[in-house]
Amino acid sequence: MGRGKIEIKRIENTTNRQVTFCKRRNGLLKKAYELSVLCDAEVALIVFSSRGRLYEYSNNNSIRSTIERYKKACSDSTGATSITEINAQYYQQESAKLRQQIQMLQNSNRSKKHEMLLADIEYLQKREMDLENENICLRSKISEIERIHQANNMVSGSEFNAIQALASSRNFFNPNLIEAAGTSFSHHQEKKMLHLG
Repeated sequence: MGRGKIEIKRIENTTNRQVTFCKRRNGLLKKAYELSVLCDAEVALIVFSSRGRLYEYSNNNSIRSTIERYKKACSDSTGATSITEINAQYYQQESAKLRQQIQMLQNSNRSKKHEMLLADIEYLQKREMDLENENICLRSKISEIERIHQANNMVSGSEFNAIQALASSRNFFNPNLIEAAGTSFSHHQEKKMLHLG
């Protein structure tokens, strides 16, 4: 039968506790030796009993040299950790600075875009006013031209014949007579009257 598992807790019986300590200590020393031989590892083992007795094992010249090596390794490890932490803090600070610069540039770009948009809007509004004024002027000129054209078309045939006869009797073309009649003739009509004269 295999040995059953024991509960890992402090053995209350002093005799049993001392017997277990001796057995387990010897087993631990044996394992330390095997580890150093099989794996070519530097091993140091220190055990103090409940009564304060010291038991130690080292495959090196002395356990003290192994302890010094341990201290040096811990110191180097701590130094490396400190350098890593310093580098991490530096990179975090640089990253924060870059983020701040990016934010400032984005805000500046937004401001410039806003100013450009306002300038474009102002220019377009002014252009719109100019176009509206030009449109009013053009409509006014078109109305004036239409009014003059309608006035020219209102001259009756009898008035035109009377003016033509008067011009023929005097043998010249007097533009003041046309103005007196309240009308103006086209270039074609003027040529015709000159020919008749």
